[in-house]
Amino acid sequence: MKLFILFLFSFTLFAVNAQQLPQYTQWYQNQFSTNPAFAGTKRCVDVHALYRNQWVGFDGARKSGFVTASIPLYTQRKAYLTTRHGAGFKFEHDQVGAFTFNRFNVAYAAHFNFDKHKRISFGLYAGMIQMGYDPSLTTVLDTDPAVYREGSIVAPDASFGILFKDEKYFFAAAFNNLIPTKWSKVGNNSQTILHLELKGGYQFVVNENVSFIPAMIIRTPVRGKTSADLNLFLDFKNTLTFGLGYRNTDALLAFASVKINGQFALVYSFDYTLSKIQNVAKNTHEVSLRFSTCKVKKTRTASCPLF
Repeated sequence: MKLFILFLFSFTLFAVNAQQLPQYTQWYQNQFSTNPAFAGTKRCVDVHALYRNQWVGFDGARKSGFVTASIPLYTQRKAYLTTRHGAGFKFEHDQVGAFTFNRFNVAYAAHFNFDKHKRISFGLYAGMIQMGYDPSLTTVLDTDPAVYREGSIVAPDASFGILFKDEKYFFAAAFNNLIPTKWSKVGNNSQTILHLELKGGYQFVVNENVSFIPAMIIRTPVRGKTSADLNLFLDFKNTLTFGLGYRNTDALLAFASVKINGQFALVYSFDYTLSKIQNVAKNTHEVSLRFSTCKVKKTRTASCPLF
């Protein structure tokens, strides 16, 4: 479809250097949303919902969000390295100008414990991606029938993830966009491309009430610019968490979260833009809500929010 020629221009503006997937500031609080290996790592049902409003004030700027749920599938473990399982799903909506991307994936993960705390996990997302164009959101100087014709592409989608964790630290990698989707009507090289995500974190316990958690994520498209977030969180009694961060050449980050009754968590984050985009839009906002059927034990006050 000729209408997808417009997509290239829009995609260049809002996903510079081929960064096709939305990047979330609250990646640490929503690990399963980008890596299927985290399915079932909690001992109970874990549900997240997030909304991101990027570059507020920039016409046609990106708006993204998702809903995820994961659950452990228990099996009797007779010895270490006996497989345990997790499952879940993710629905993600991403809008850039007149273009929308909807992804629905189901997840499966296999977990292998080396001892009580050390575990390696492998996970797979499999589902569909729908890419669409809404001409009502487009304004052009010259009338072109192609621009005003709606379009949609539906294609398979898959991701693979790996996780290694101990009681106080973790390392993880995810390979997203495993199935290239070609847009043949746009150009020979126009397609979704593989994205690699690497992340890790460590918890330093100060006392039974306070802990510090440095964490980092690196996002690398195959043919694009690498993005890295450096974060530092202060957790107080596993109830209040505050954080600061930096995204290379892009933004300063701030976080605040509160847990309610040990099962609900409300998280807000703010990006202050450092790139040239700040001339028209300085702020990005993210808000998320989490529900877990796990009940935090009162004796465990300084626990890592990931584990």
